[in-house]
Amino acid sequence: MRVSVITVSDSSHAGTRADESGPKLVELVDKSLKVNATVNAGSPTVVPDEVAAIRDALLENCKNSDVIITTGGTGFSKRDVTPEATLEVVERRCSGLEIAMHTGSLQKTPMAALSRAIVGIRGSTLIVNMPGSVKAVKECWEILEPVLNHAINLLKDTDDGTEHQKMKE
Repeated sequence: MRVSVITVSDSSHAGTRADESGPKLVELVDKSLKVNATVNAGSPTVVPDEVAAIRDALLENCKNSDVIITTGGTGFSKRDVTPEATLEVVERRCSGLEIAMHTGSLQKTPMAALSRAIVGIRGSTLIVNMPGSVKAVKECWEILEPVLNHAINLLKDTDDGTEHQKMKE
């Protein structure tokens, strides 16, 4: 599985604040998916909070990724435009994953209600927005990780039915 991580942050892009959530996400993906994943050369791409920059990074990463996970830019501030850029790119929404991430996060903090994260599909690439904090990235990854392999197998039309069989047992 080829996974790309994109951090959306004006200050991290400008070099005035260290990116913490992107590297944490890379670490979680590497640790969880082990040899089954390639994460964009071990470090996230960092882009500013601008629709065009986010959109372009998503489109570029769709060429070589099965999964793109963004971190940052999902809140209420005027510069938080990751969902808008994502909506320009995705062809189909994945509302179940959106609801699952929101619900799981809401069980840990009421602040999760302030996330506008989007999940969708472009071609055979799954695009997932996560909030920009390390804590939120961990919480959202806990929700996404158990279903990710199956989701990608379905998108690539390589599902052999074993996941459905496990659920019946």
